[in-house]
Amino acid sequence: MVIIGITGTIGAGKGTIVDYLTTYKNFKHYSVRAYLLEEIKKRQLPPNRDSMVLVANSLRQQQGASFIIDELMKKALADNKNSVIESIRAEGEIISLRKQDNFYLLAIDALPEIRYQRIRLRSSETDNIDYPTFIQNEERERHSNDLDKQNLSRCIELADYFMTNNTTKKDLYNQLEIILKKISL
Repeated sequence: MVIIGITGTIGAGKGTIVDYLTTYKNFKHYSVRAYLLEEIKKRQLPPNRDSMVLVANSLRQQQGASFIIDELMKKALADNKNSVIESIRAEGEIISLRKQDNFYLLAIDALPEIRYQRIRLRSSETDNIDYPTFIQNEERERHSNDLDKQNLSRCIELADYFMTNNTTKKDLYNQLEIILKKISL
C-alpha cells in the first residue's frame, strides 16, 4: 500500500493529480476539503474558505495537529489500497503521515494568475471570490509558526517531490508519471 499526500497552493492542480491517480492508477481518494465541508455543515457555517480555515484550525487545536489527516488515514488503512490524501496544509499533518511506511508527499504550484483563473472555472462554493481576496486567502494560509495552523510554504518545503503546473494537463501528467516511476508505481 502506497500513500501519496498532496500539498500545494490554491488552484495549482491538486484535484487534477487526484483525478489522474484515481482514474488511471486505481488509487482511493481521501479529501481534507470534503471532510471540512461536512464539518462546516454540521456547525451550520457558510461554506467558504474562511469557514474552512476556522474549522480546520479549531479541530487541530482541540484534537491535535494531525487530527483531520489521522481520521482520513484510519479510513485509508482500513481500505488497504493505494491511497491519495488531498490538501495537506499543516506541518503537524506531515509529521503524522511520515510515521506511515510508503508515504510520499507531492507538492504542486503554479503562477497566481493561472491559479486564480482555474478556481474561477471550477466554481466551487469556496472559490467565488475576487483576485485580491484570492491573494489574501493564500497569504493567510502560506505561513505560520504553529504546527496546528496552515503553513503551505513549510508543507511545500517538506515535499518529497515538487511539480509546476503552468502549462497543460499532459505536462502535469508527464511530471507525475516520472515521480510514480521513482516510487515504483
